[in-house]
Amino acid sequence: MPKKRIGVLTSGGDCPGLNAVLRGVVRAADRLDWEVLGFRDGYEGLLPEGGDYMVLDRSTTAGIMHLGGTIIGTTNRGHFAAKVRAGEKAAIPDEIIDQARRNFNHLGLDALIAIGGDGSLTTALQLHQSGFPVIGVPKTIDNDLQATAMTFGFDSAVACVADALDRLHTTATSHKRVMVLEVMGRHAGWIALYGGLAGGADIILIPEIPFDIDKVCEQVLHREKLGCKSTMIVVAEGASPRDGRQSRLTTAAGEYRLGGVGDMVGREVGERTGKDTRVCVLGHLQRGGAPTALDRILGTRFGVAAVKLVAEENFGTMVSYQNYETRAVPISEAVHRLKRVDVRGQLIATARAVEITFGD
Repeated sequence: MPKKRIGVLTSGGDCPGLNAVLRGVVRAADRLDWEVLGFRDGYEGLLPEGGDYMVLDRSTTAGIMHLGGTIIGTTNRGHFAAKVRAGEKAAIPDEIIDQARRNFNHLGLDALIAIGGDGSLTTALQLHQSGFPVIGVPKTIDNDLQATAMTFGFDSAVACVADALDRLHTTATSHKRVMVLEVMGRHAGWIALYGGLAGGADIILIPEIPFDIDKVCEQVLHREKLGCKSTMIVVAEGASPRDGRQSRLTTAAGEYRLGGVGDMVGREVGERTGKDTRVCVLGHLQRGGAPTALDRILGTRFGVAAVKLVAEENFGTMVSYQNYETRAVPISEAVHRLKRVDVRGQLIATARAVEITFGD
């Protein structure tokens, strides 16, 4: 029997834990005597004649688990990328799929493991529907995919937020300031909520709960009356005021991106309360750096589980993490289903019980 050969790629935004997944795939495949090709820069690596890839084996994946990013590169641009709104589907042109198929067949691949978020998994679904034997692995620091209880990279992002708050607490207290920390979270406030809880935030603003800036300011002044020397505000980039819209920034290329809400909150709080207010935007610091122990373990489990699904020929499925176990769910049931914070759930209730307000 010829040796089985599988491909793997990382697509979309990078996050801590990607290399742990790659290492898990290689170690599990090696036990089955399979070859693994890692396509460079996501799906784009499928397009050049003969494919743009590197051989992944024990040697090339040794000592990478603690590294951030991905050794095979990733991108959210190119022939497979399409800018769509949340919940909308992006269609890849047939000629691009045919070009990828030619290289896939030329390389003698038996399966493709696609590691990515909602958009990248939508592409994986279209490839599967076009006849590609595909397995998906969910990846997003936002932790906003409904079909899995947790995604790797999320814990590392939360740790980054908590560390930032730890540092901001000391300087805020020294100067009796209000500190506004803007974190990632376009459609869901998981990073802001978990990071704010872990870092001792006083006010958390998330997309699921439109905030009233007057109530935010009232809380700042109330804390001052109580003798508090500082106030820490965490705001997700997708949070919006009750009577307004999400803040957006225009890039040099003319694209609109979420962002700027931290500056808006900081400006309004400073003007309305008279308090010395500073704004800090974490941005891509949340994506970089070494993954936490939890993300290294979760990434490894996802990689091993993906190879198991290939061995079972359970194509068109995505690795899911539920009740502390990995399992498979159809990719078609996983994409375009955002997991948002339950505003009446236990986590929000816990935050309110420790006197965290949400501007509502």
